[in-house]
Amino acid sequence: MAPIKPLGEPVGEQIVEPVLDWYARNARDLPWRTPGVGGWAVLVSEVMLQQTPVSRVLPAYEAWLTRWPTPSALATDSPGEAVVAWGRLGYPRRALRLHEAAVAISDRHDGEVPADYDTLRALPGIGDYTAAAVASFAYAKRHVVLDTNVRRVLTRIVSGRELPGSSITAAERAIATDLLPAEPATAALWAVASMELGALICTARSPRCADCPVIDVCAWNAAGKPADDGPPRKVQTYAGTDRQVRGRLLAVLRDAAPEPVPETALDACWDEPRQRARALDSLVADGLVDPLPDGRFALPGVH
Repeated sequence: MAPIKPLGEPVGEQIVEPVLDWYARNARDLPWRTPGVGGWAVLVSEVMLQQTPVSRVLPAYEAWLTRWPTPSALATDSPGEAVVAWGRLGYPRRALRLHEAAVAISDRHDGEVPADYDTLRALPGIGDYTAAAVASFAYAKRHVVLDTNVRRVLTRIVSGRELPGSSITAAERAIATDLLPAEPATAALWAVASMELGALICTARSPRCADCPVIDVCAWNAAGKPADDGPPRKVQTYAGTDRQVRGRLLAVLRDAAPEPVPETALDACWDEPRQRARALDSLVADGLVDPLPDGRFALPGVH
């Protein structure tokens, strides 16, 4: 594959401005996009939205912020309560990471979510994407924000390929940096606008190219929309996996909280003993389950 050259300014204008205009007319009305929304609300939304659709996040997000409107409010509660409130959003370790971040924000930053990227990055469980997203969306800072949707949009428009690779490359970051508007507030708006374009129009499957505001400059469209020629992508399954067993075990513990449960109650939720034991061991190792001295099990801190 030939190296990707930096974009010229006119090309950038042909991409950025139409997408910003499209976003102004088509943006979804989501609570974490409300003008003036704080850093905590944006951080909660970003953690919840990882690998989870908006429709599932909305009720959990509203309930979470009603119960814990500030990082300090969450920090004073137990991590197990965060897992209970996480419910069935999936990947419950995110609840623990959010609790850990809330404790750190309370201890290190007087309960205020930092605006600086490096300071955000230093919080437990906060990676490059989340730090850049919070700095951009909550504080209008100028950062490259690369989630799956943005990567797909830029890969198609600029690189002429259907899908990005499994990990972010230097070439991708160079393209995103070249496109980033100079004015911080506009750069933050571009980040969310390109993300929205990927979520609503330039989707992974069945993209609505006829409705795309930059179809005329899309390299993938110009090339005839060639199919992805990369290695076969793994299709994530759920039924019968350890992840499903972990979910079943956590559901028993959530339903019983704050009371611990005997191991027999966990045995009843999955028939295969070795897989059940393996899943339970992994939950304990991840800090999602506390084994008690009397042989019962509970969510962390909820007993």
